[in-house]
Amino acid sequence: MDRPTALVPRHYVAVGPGPEDVVADPRGRVLTGVADGRILRLDGLADPVAARVEVIAETGGRPLGLELLPDGDLLVCDAERGLLRVDTGDGTVRILADSVAGEPLRFCSNAVALSDGSVYFTVSSRRYPLEQWIGDIVEHTGTGRLLRLAPGGDAPEVVLDGLQFANGIAVGADESFLVVAETGACRLLRVGLTGPKAGRSEPFAENLPGMPDNLWRGAPDGPIWVALAGPRVPALDLFHRSAPGVRAAAARMAVRAPFRPTGAIAVQAFDDEGRVVHHLARRHSGYRMPTSVCEAGGHLILGSIRERGVAVCEPPATKSPAPPASE
Repeated sequence: MDRPTALVPRHYVAVGPGPEDVVADPRGRVLTGVADGRILRLDGLADPVAARVEVIAETGGRPLGLELLPDGDLLVCDAERGLLRVDTGDGTVRILADSVAGEPLRFCSNAVALSDGSVYFTVSSRRYPLEQWIGDIVEHTGTGRLLRLAPGGDAPEVVLDGLQFANGIAVGADESFLVVAETGACRLLRVGLTGPKAGRSEPFAENLPGMPDNLWRGAPDGPIWVALAGPRVPALDLFHRSAPGVRAAAARMAVRAPFRPTGAIAVQAFDDEGRVVHHLARRHSGYRMPTSVCEAGGHLILGSIRERGVAVCEPPATKSPAPPASE
């Protein structure tokens, strides 16, 4: 992998506690959800003085991953209430799914909608709630899931089980596959939807330099962006080979200890073949634990479950085409 280029934050815009996911609409505005349940629309982020923050809905829970639909509505993965649909015009919130096979749907993490109306979404952990997420990372429970909600349906089906903290999700340009982030395994999975690989999962990108969180794709022909919420910890990789009882005991201690994220930030972008298109990083930053990234208004926008605002960063430099081979 090429050495990363600098990730340069220009300024920060305060929006509220924990803007965990950020997505851009066609007008270059950014949507995010914060810890008190509000869904916000941010405009004019290029100018921190003139930036506008508008409340468009309140979920009554804790919104995490967002997915903007073609009609302007918003899918919201709420860690407390399940999979929601929000009317961005009048703020109406409708529950699409709040249980799976009789089990309450908790820690719903990220979603994507396909052109046929089906919705795929992830559940990060069935053992730990959002506020104890680090327990799942330490214990390495493998209780994450990929679910599917059929068009017009209200009962999700389990597509894939046993994932290590399933998180961000994106769809391939031709909708023949999904890319799913496994935060606890520092990898991205490719899950086939059509063709000979339908129903199969395989590595899309492994051994990432950090823990992948939310994924975002602005256009079918654009790259798949992934925010790395924290750097990879080799000691944790080794610890995951310990006996289950040892990991469980360590997890119980981890959820009681204060978590202090580092100031290292990083994002990557991939093409549909799993090749790195961009890798941007900064070792020391005033912005901690980026959990999401999107492109809007000629900038990269970072969201974080730990911060009280979004970071507006310089966009990646356009790569020059390779020179033609000499004759």
